[in-house]
Amino acid sequence: MHDRDMSEAAARSIVDRLRAKGFEALYAGGCVRDTLLGIEPHDYDVATSARPEQVEALFPRTVPVGAQFGVILVLEQGQEIQVATFRGDGTYRDGRHPESVTYTDAEGDARRRDFTVNGLFYDPVKSEILDFVGGRDDLKAGILRAIGTPSERFSEDKLRILRAVRFATTLGFTIDTETWMALLKWTAEIHTVSAERIREELCKILLSPNRVRGFDLLEESGLLRQILPEMEALKGCDQPPEFHPEGDAFVHTRLMLTMLKADASLPLVLSVLFHDLGKPATRVVDETGRIRFNGHEGVSSEISMKIMQRLRFSNEVIDAVIPAVRLHMSFKDVPNMRVATLKRMMARPTFDEELELHRVDCLASHGMLDNHATLVARREDFGREPLIPEPLVTGHDLIALGWKPGKRFANVLQAVQTRQLEGTLTSREEALAWISTAFSGQ
Repeated sequence: MHDRDMSEAAARSIVDRLRAKGFEALYAGGCVRDTLLGIEPHDYDVATSARPEQVEALFPRTVPVGAQFGVILVLEQGQEIQVATFRGDGTYRDGRHPESVTYTDAEGDARRRDFTVNGLFYDPVKSEILDFVGGRDDLKAGILRAIGTPSERFSEDKLRILRAVRFATTLGFTIDTETWMALLKWTAEIHTVSAERIREELCKILLSPNRVRGFDLLEESGLLRQILPEMEALKGCDQPPEFHPEGDAFVHTRLMLTMLKADASLPLVLSVLFHDLGKPATRVVDETGRIRFNGHEGVSSEISMKIMQRLRFSNEVIDAVIPAVRLHMSFKDVPNMRVATLKRMMARPTFDEELELHRVDCLASHGMLDNHATLVARREDFGREPLIPEPLVTGHDLIALGWKPGKRFANVLQAVQTRQLEGTLTSREEALAWISTAFSGQ
């Protein structure tokens, strides 16, 4: 049974038990929307007339994840199903959470939700859709529309500003004009939302195959300069036309996004966005009149680190993005690299992402993929054996030769490894003999 089927079976079991006790219970929100769109729901949520304490009494394994807002997590058949009591929200105290809730019916619950396409319910017993807000018509028309008065919906919960862009991106919908105009009024308020929630929505936009549409909506709405203000300086940062006929650094970055594969990873997309952030600060015009950005990759990696720490990205994502940004200019040196240098480069854990970053960087500028083709070919050549094999000698061998541990150990061992990678040393005996000769008298 697929995860989706297991989740639906668990949700149906919860609905049936609530119904058996006389409560109203329905599927709610995203799972209804996605099913109607022919998209496999990520999970299933249940909305009910049962109060939180009644839900807890009915099910043996529950977690009160938001009991004050009428939300209980029910553990059923190995699945986690969110069960929420029909509610109406009072005044929002912090731009994210209501001061109080009042329990209501399904229609009242639908009208306090964010967008019409998210305000639908489904009765799995009668196989009926319950639509109190016009969500079905908007689904058919491909329109994202706030429920009720758009400005009120955004003023209640500022995260909805970013969620609007996310849903328009992932669903491929057009944002209703009145909803869009209200969104524009509230973009500066996105900072009232926690960095974690902003990051979560931003990542969903960037991971969508429709990410360029999302990027454009972030830019047009003003959300991009609120969330990633560092990107503003890329606008108008002109580049040498012989290498960048496409335009300034902002145009170049956006163009790279259009060239990514649909399933591009989060570290790769972030690397694209961040790789040239150091260009404005390092831009100089040399004596020949040529524009240069010497060392911009190092500055870019520093700016990238600050952004990702600010948005609370995981160490795993940071550790994948920073090397790709910091080392992206090293690909220009591929034709002159020694075999050992190439192998070390290709052995980096982030190499696959770096190679793809290099590919789209070239395609979005001068269009020359010679170095990319070289690396792809060399990877095939090297693929028959480990890029970094077991070392021929270790520090213990140097001690056995009478060496005292010190800083030069690392230099000697790296020199041996270089020759091992290039095939000029192939055994421990050859390596020891070479060391004795090359470092005699030292």
